[in-house]
Amino acid sequence: MTRLMLGRTLERICKGVLLLCLLHFLIMMILYFDVYSQRFDLFSRFNNGRNGSRSNVSGAGSGHHYYYYNLSRPNATLASYLATGEQLVPSVQPENTQTPSPKPLPPCPESPPGLVGRLLIEFSSQMTMERVQKENPNVTEGGRYTPPDCRPRWKVAIIIPFRHRENHLKYWLHYLHPILRRQKIDYGIYIINQLGEDTFNRAKLLNVGYTEALKDAEYDCFIFSDVDLIPMDDRNLYHCYDQPRHFAIAMDKFGFRLPYAGYFGGVSGLSKKQFLKINGFPNEYWGWGGEDDDIYNRITLNGMKVSRPDVRIGRYRMIKHERDKHNEPNPQRCRVSSLFRFRLMIEPFGRVYLEYLRNVQLLPREALS
Repeated sequence: MTRLMLGRTLERICKGVLLLCLLHFLIMMILYFDVYSQRFDLFSRFNNGRNGSRSNVSGAGSGHHYYYYNLSRPNATLASYLATGEQLVPSVQPENTQTPSPKPLPPCPESPPGLVGRLLIEFSSQMTMERVQKENPNVTEGGRYTPPDCRPRWKVAIIIPFRHRENHLKYWLHYLHPILRRQKIDYGIYIINQLGEDTFNRAKLLNVGYTEALKDAEYDCFIFSDVDLIPMDDRNLYHCYDQPRHFAIAMDKFGFRLPYAGYFGGVSGLSKKQFLKINGFPNEYWGWGGEDDDIYNRITLNGMKVSRPDVRIGRYRMIKHERDKHNEPNPQRCRVSSLFRFRLMIEPFGRVYLEYLRNVQLLPREALS
């Protein structure tokens, strides 16, 4: 008896649930058809308004006209518009002629994440300018490059004194362009070529390069590099520092050691302010040697100190070559250095000794990219 009563109760509950479901379904259908009819009425009004507006526009055949309808009346809803039967007024959609301003670039990191560290440098493979250009498509004419994704702190001019070293230049560009790009350096390369066969004057060429570079851009950092020296580690960052920088502190020809404490040759860097403070480079040194020691003396006499990278990072390979003709060691380099130190001490600062060689030229820009 109890089981029979329980079965009847469950049957009644099931019938009640079924009736509720049917009632819910009917309500949903009624609401659906009501909304559908409202939308149909809206579209009919929209078409009537659009057709009427097109008939009132002069020169309709001269081009395409686009309209949008403003339903942004405060505190109004779509239902209120449909209930009052207001005619929707078309308005011409304004064209956005303003271009979005580009986002400012973030500063480049002090330690760029793309550096690889120690590099394998070799000069046995054949090198051509075509290969250099193909390897560096982002370097523009004149050996110019700017990082596209960050804002560098320094704008660097790399100045190379040059004569009869075309093969060395190809290797230098082959290795240095990728290194400088990984270092996120904004740079331009200037090859200062001394024509003719007169005695070579490295320091005077560097002075010429400094002046010529400033005619192109507002450089605030200058790297002075021999064309036969290739860095062996891309963590040796080619930009300027708070003190004058000596980069090539461990060359293979010196057994990867600094030859003496006052050595400042090979590759060095000065900011524009530091360069002007030492009155530029000496013009008196004809032939090989002496000018780098003079520059070191100018730096120390002006109260500055030479900064250097770690010896494991400042390693360089030199392209082996015979000494150039008319670039023999200067036998007077020590005497000239002493005389110029005295003259530097008694003459006022703030003036750069720049005397142009008559036979100096800049290499064509297309040779650098």
